[in-house]
Amino acid sequence: MEPLAADEIFKEFREHSIAEFFKKNRQMLGYSSPVRALVTVVHEYVTNSEDACEEAGILPDLEVRIDRISDNRYRVKVTDNGPGIPKAFLGKSLAVILAGTKFHRYMQQRGQQGIGAAGCTLFSQLTTGKPVRVVSYTGKGKAYSCEVSIEATNNKPIVKDIAEYDPAGAVRGTSVEGEFAEVKYENSDHGVYEYLKRTALSNPHTQIKLIDPDGKETVFMRSVESLPQRPRPTKPHPLGLSINDLLDFAHASSSRKISSFLVDTFARTSQGKVDELKGIAKNVDFGKEPKTLTWGEAEELINAIKSTKWIAPDASYIIAIGKEQVEKAMKNILAPDFIHVVERKPQVFRGGVPFIVEAAVAFGGGAGKKTDEGYEGNILRFANKVPLLFDSGNCAITQAVKSIDWKRYDIDMEKQPVSVFVNVSSIYIPYSGVGKESISQEDEIVEEIKLAVMEAARGVQRYVSGKMHANIESSKYNTIMRYAKQLARDLGDLTGIDQKKLEAELEKLVAKHYPEAKEAKRREEEETAESKGDDSEGVDDAAE
Repeated sequence: MEPLAADEIFKEFREHSIAEFFKKNRQMLGYSSPVRALVTVVHEYVTNSEDACEEAGILPDLEVRIDRISDNRYRVKVTDNGPGIPKAFLGKSLAVILAGTKFHRYMQQRGQQGIGAAGCTLFSQLTTGKPVRVVSYTGKGKAYSCEVSIEATNNKPIVKDIAEYDPAGAVRGTSVEGEFAEVKYENSDHGVYEYLKRTALSNPHTQIKLIDPDGKETVFMRSVESLPQRPRPTKPHPLGLSINDLLDFAHASSSRKISSFLVDTFARTSQGKVDELKGIAKNVDFGKEPKTLTWGEAEELINAIKSTKWIAPDASYIIAIGKEQVEKAMKNILAPDFIHVVERKPQVFRGGVPFIVEAAVAFGGGAGKKTDEGYEGNILRFANKVPLLFDSGNCAITQAVKSIDWKRYDIDMEKQPVSVFVNVSSIYIPYSGVGKESISQEDEIVEEIKLAVMEAARGVQRYVSGKMHANIESSKYNTIMRYAKQLARDLGDLTGIDQKKLEAELEKLVAKHYPEAKEAKRREEEETAESKGDDSEGVDDAAE
């Protein structure tokens, strides 16, 4: 057989859009299993709503409604009270992959790629052939509705049935509704309910109502009545740059000189720092246009940057949840017997990307997971306040938590009701995949998470040890007092002293050695008496 000529082979050469790529590789967006696919849809719409509300200075009030159409086919509707979507952007915001308000900004935010909502539209098309319907209330006495789909070949939006009308009662907000097949709703650790529960944990200022396929309503009430501080855009730190990054910034710059380009574009870069770089990168002409920077010159500049001492990145641009807010949210949602929260100081990874770790360990109450044998511990993972439910084995948070020797802290993760909460906040989260479900195992991040969780565990250890000590003391007290009456009776027979007087003296003697147990016993008796009193009142009321 004759070998094919190049011309023959290249007859099949085609260009493809990013939408076509994800059409064939939807699992990369999180649509890899029925349960995960449904959570992904809810996740994308909810995070968009939260970001929009916060940016507009509005406390998020969200409603998630899921209706079962048939087996593995559901309708999802997410409604918020945000600023709405302008008419001109209805199609682009929901049906163009890699388009949006986030990808080009160097700031902390939940989403990063501009794929999410458009990915949902594409998934609806692929599984049901139906468009997504959106209604937008812009707060100006007008509302817009339309149906949106994607022309995958060109990654372009198709917008149909645009209608403008006066909203009846609605002030502002957006409602997105789509029909999806090959999805499944289930009440599990990886389902929609758990995702929204964890969203409420990491976003205590957000209120979420879930209406599940059976019509059951669950409201996760907000536990904080104020908005978190808004993250601000910042500049990239020089230590986080690659040669290619530097070239991209330089070639897009409007500065007239490389020296002014460096000062204008990057954080912690002053004219004095540029003068330092000039002394090291001697083959670079700092007076020429940035657009003319070559690879060799960029490489020399990067080497000069790495050999220079820099002030650490400004972490004030990173907004964590907050120690007090985490504690309020966990008490509101989990109601544990005890919780210890830790917020670490900012650190950096890859040389120049700042991040902050928050950790909490909750014990007892609604913490942990119920099992057939009792309880076991669980790990609640978050990145920029977004719950991570899948790919836990590959995540830096899981690796850090599982590497801890929990027995040192008198905690048994396999048998006790324990919840470990970890949130990583950063301008750039190094996700290990496009699905954004696990954090890459960067050494600095793993180590910082481990230190934060260990510090929180020490706080719980003091509580657990105190509780164990109290239980031991109470057991000893009750055991001794069990024989006090008999001893008082025998001593009374031998000495002729009144039995009740002897019993009282013995009780004083025992209480002197076990005062905490005595006090606990007294409180228990008071609570029992009050409970009986309440019961008797109820009986009287019923009789009347």
